[in-house]
Amino acid sequence: MSKKYLGISCGFHDAGVSVVDDEGEILFAGHSERYSKQKHDKDLHPDIIDEALSFVEHGELDTVHYYERPFLKAIRQWRAGQSLGPFNFKNIFGKDIYNTLLNAVTPSWLWKLSGDGYNNSGLVTTHTHHKCHAAAGFQTSPYNEATVVVIDAIGEIDCATIWNAYYDKKGYAKYKKLWTLKYPNSIGLFYSAMTKRLGLRPLDEEYILMGMAAYGEPKYMKELEEKFGAHNDSLLFKENNHIGIEDDFLEGANEFDIAASTQRYVERLIKTVMNKARIKGKSNNLVYGGGVALNCSANRLLGKYFNNIWIMPNPGDAGNSLGAAALGYGKKLNWKNAFLGTDIVSVYPIWSVVTALLEDKIVGVASGRAEFGPRALGTRSLLADPRGPEIKDQVNAIKKRQEFRPFAPMILEELVDEYFEMPTKWKNSPYMQVTAKCRFPDKFPAIVHEDGTSRVQTIPKDGTGIRRLVEAWYEETDCPILLNTSLNVRGEPMVNDRSDADRFEKLYGVRVIS
Repeated sequence: MSKKYLGISCGFHDAGVSVVDDEGEILFAGHSERYSKQKHDKDLHPDIIDEALSFVEHGELDTVHYYERPFLKAIRQWRAGQSLGPFNFKNIFGKDIYNTLLNAVTPSWLWKLSGDGYNNSGLVTTHTHHKCHAAAGFQTSPYNEATVVVIDAIGEIDCATIWNAYYDKKGYAKYKKLWTLKYPNSIGLFYSAMTKRLGLRPLDEEYILMGMAAYGEPKYMKELEEKFGAHNDSLLFKENNHIGIEDDFLEGANEFDIAASTQRYVERLIKTVMNKARIKGKSNNLVYGGGVALNCSANRLLGKYFNNIWIMPNPGDAGNSLGAAALGYGKKLNWKNAFLGTDIVSVYPIWSVVTALLEDKIVGVASGRAEFGPRALGTRSLLADPRGPEIKDQVNAIKKRQEFRPFAPMILEELVDEYFEMPTKWKNSPYMQVTAKCRFPDKFPAIVHEDGTSRVQTIPKDGTGIRRLVEAWYEETDCPILLNTSLNVRGEPMVNDRSDADRFEKLYGVRVIS
């Protein structure tokens, strides 16, 4: 009988579940929010557990792997004067979910499930938060050795870490921590605190701050340095940004200039971490994880420090469910692509979408397995012709977004250099992880930001329906680019199943094709 490893991230924000088998196949990886319909849901929804366990026969579940060490987290919370609630796996998973897992597990494990509180391990094996980030990146990467960098808001105590990662002679992944930046010195917490200062939701709308930065000038670097410090090699902050920043800090300043200054400040801190990693690490292959790795503007800098770059498409906490499962399995995963979630079983509707785009300019597509990660990659996407000057405003109106925000282009990989100036060492970007200068901004106003860049998604020659769609669009229009954004509106999770697609179609008046 084969073994299955279940990875879980939940309890704080962006709960997720992953299933890996004993051949390294990723059978399922999904987000709880798409089942509960609550953006950034911290709790496991029973339906995601049911779907995950549909890939597990009775008796096949070897272990459940959790994405952090609760006891270490409790120590940090106690030292920081934060409230402590009783930890119990029955509580954190939910009674019904816990019993579901109990019924799915091999009977020999049952005796280990007695006990309570911090001693309740047994079925559940815990791993440190940053090691899960490292594993999610390294064990999905194409590399046999790598320097791994993790930067996020906070794990248990670590806020940034550098690792050497490699596979031993038996193929097991090994991790050696080389450096750590500990709480409360956190690049991610600083960015979230500044997000809140701008009237946006922290741990949710940091991407809006990143977008706002293009419209401002970094005029307040001196003020940021004086208030926060962290301007030297130590990366130590003067104050704990976990509690937020005073609302009157930089009172009266232009918000776009605050955003630009924040982005520039964080980029400088990331440079410091990457320079440390280049010096301390043994490999010129970079694996980068943690929520800060979603900052695609800052990611342009990475090629200055490493020759090869891998960022798993879900590097934040939801992706840690896969990292936890990877640590349970122990070896390299068979990474193929990011389409690992709920399956809307259908043949990818290539010509139906092309026809609808030619007629309506904007169309939704919900077909195949959902993307694992925060960015739509073509199976839960709102697509549009990028060439019309009015398209950006129309799509922003549908999605209820700020008018200034642009969209991402998907483009045939072999043509990317003709249309975009890719940053150093970035040959492609299949998961929208870096911005690039557009060579013809006037031709594609809907996908070009104020600073002339686009968050590019390159489509490889992989024979998928998405590839054939862009090829067909190119054949019909002589344009190898489509506007691609997530099939949702602001504040809601992406469409998950066909019933979600029907709801989107009804509420927002956009045809969604499966």
